[in-house]
Amino acid sequence: MIDLALVWVGIIGLGVLIYVVLDGFDLGIGILFPFIKGQQERDAMMNTVAPVWDGNETWMVLGGAGLFAAFPLVYSTVLSALYLPIIFMVVALIFRGVAFEFRFKAHRSKPLWDQAFIWGSFLSSFFQGVILGAYIQGIETRNGIYSGGVLDWLTPFSLFVGFGVVLMYSALGCAWLIMKTEADLQDKMYKLMPQLILILVIIFGAVSVYTPLSHPEILRRWFSLPNLLYFSPVPILVLLFSALIIHACKRKSEIKPFVFTLGLVFLAFTGFVISLWPNIIPPSVSIWQAAAPESSMKFTLAGAMILIPIILAYTFLSYWVFRDKVRIGDEGYH
Repeated sequence: MIDLALVWVGIIGLGVLIYVVLDGFDLGIGILFPFIKGQQERDAMMNTVAPVWDGNETWMVLGGAGLFAAFPLVYSTVLSALYLPIIFMVVALIFRGVAFEFRFKAHRSKPLWDQAFIWGSFLSSFFQGVILGAYIQGIETRNGIYSGGVLDWLTPFSLFVGFGVVLMYSALGCAWLIMKTEADLQDKMYKLMPQLILILVIIFGAVSVYTPLSHPEILRRWFSLPNLLYFSPVPILVLLFSALIIHACKRKSEIKPFVFTLGLVFLAFTGFVISLWPNIIPPSVSIWQAAAPESSMKFTLAGAMILIPIILAYTFLSYWVFRDKVRIGDEGYH
């Protein structure tokens, strides 16, 4: 018999991973704006994602809708615990989206919309990391209802993870720009990428040390069998992919930095899953305890099986149509 709770966890997990990848480099471009001063270069940076940026956020909607449909307890509890950082993230995304549209039409106010794009990208990325850090720390519940305080999410660990996500998205954006641009802008990204990766590795290491030391249940999970066998290759692979990215930048490879950075994102996601499994509301509510009735999951799964292939198809098509490079001074793709 099919375990519908596991199926839905797979769907939501896939949606979150795709969102992190697609909107990650999208947000990363805004975070990298302060490193680039020329307006034409900034125009080219935005043009690399102009046809696809809003479609990338479809996957965030899918993740939220999936939680509401299959795990309503998680939806209500997590949103109650983290509603402030979620609101801050959404407001930042709104400002960023408005800046995306208005910046190309503005003249005297263009620097203002540059700042809106930068801070919208930075803050939305930062609060996504804060939400992740607070989620890893655990959410206090009593009888299925959030019982913590309004600011329980605001801790040094969650803030640190927030900056970590900003760095990860920056690296994704840098690798994307290496692949999609050329000339001086591409050279700047080649020089910046190794620095971002080195800082990111340090943050990965700090989170990997701090998390088990501050959470005994995660420490036991990491160092118990068979989880230890699953988790032990992760730090080695992180160092390997980091070295490959730096080497690829030295060799002026255009595609490899992005591919290897995707590998780092996947490893981080894998470590996150191993740390919390099988809990969906850390530290104690499992997937099956939080699942909706079987009839509800079956009904919504039928709709998901229709919609997800459509979303995948138009996402692939949009990236395929706009697969070429963006050149500085041009208004679009060739």
